[in-house]
Amino acid sequence: MTPDSDQHGEETSTSQTDLQLVRKVRNGDRSAFDLLVIKYQSRVASIISRYVYDSQEVMDLAQETFVKAYRAMDRFRGDSAFYTWLYRIAVNTAKNYLEARGRRPQGSADSSEAENFDDGMRLRDNASPEGLLQREQLQQALRQAISGLPEELRSAFLLREYDGLSYEDIARILECPIGTVRSRIFRARDAVDRQLGPLLEGR
Repeated sequence: MTPDSDQHGEETSTSQTDLQLVRKVRNGDRSAFDLLVIKYQSRVASIISRYVYDSQEVMDLAQETFVKAYRAMDRFRGDSAFYTWLYRIAVNTAKNYLEARGRRPQGSADSSEAENFDDGMRLRDNASPEGLLQREQLQQALRQAISGLPEELRSAFLLREYDGLSYEDIARILECPIGTVRSRIFRARDAVDRQLGPLLEGR
């Protein structure tokens, strides 16, 4: 069996396990829902933090996401993975929260995330004072580049680059065609590359 097939088998097994838990929740088993919360609470908090900076607000919105998911469990059809359905609820909860307060989604790419981006990795091994300064400048430029993206581009970009989701899952979460997702991610990468380009060339 190839690594890809192993991964596919693992994803299929996870989906089946989630569906089993969903069925138990529908039958009134609250402990089954608690297992889903434990399994996905860190992922839900992570995706909400792409839109909201304040950690307390993130936790409150994560809890609200699970409350909404619990109440809507009968509407989960199972035509996509449970976590995809849950992510979509989380994204909409964060957006609704910001819109209700007249605030623009914030796209919180912090310094630790910037280090994980490919361009940040290029400077990681350079430990000289000049190298450390360049690395910090690059990370700051990356944060600014991501924050400056239009919301629809930033959402797709972060889900792909930081959460590592597939184009298919992103399309389900953002409720748009997969071709639109690919276009948004391409445009976001292009915008980020153009902003980081002068710094990278300066090295």
